Amino acid sequence: MTDSTGSAGIFASVKNLAATLVAIGRTRLELLGNEIAVEKRRFLGLLLLSQALMFCLALGVMLLVALVAFLFWDQRLLVVAIMATFFLGLAGYFYMAVQRLLHPPEPVFASSLAELEEDLRQLKAASGHAKKPS
Repeated sequence: MTDSTGSAGIFASVKNLAATLVAIGRTRLELLGNEIAVEKRRFLGLLLLSQALMFCLALGVMLLVALVAFLFWDQRLLVVAIMATFFLGLAGYFYMAVQRLLHPPEPVFASSLAELEEDLRQLKAASGHAKKPS
């Protein structure tokens, strides 16, 4: 009787461990899915803002250069050269701003990796493989 109860207890423990591992995996996959959705939304927003920026910048540049060229018709070549230099510099500034937005402050999937590290630490502690404090 002891033998059948012992193997039933081991079998139940293995089933519980498997269920726990599946639950942990499911939770991690849900967290990963959430992070992918957030990054996708951020990327699409950045893409739309970049397109709006480029459209408005191009239209504004053309209208402003035409206006200034008409106002200073005698020096139109100088006006066009100055305006082109100014707006190319402004476009460079906007390019740098977009580049800053492309680099998030924290790595992608940082929450998932932190949770997996915590799970690994807890599993090692439970199995006795954790480093013992000196």
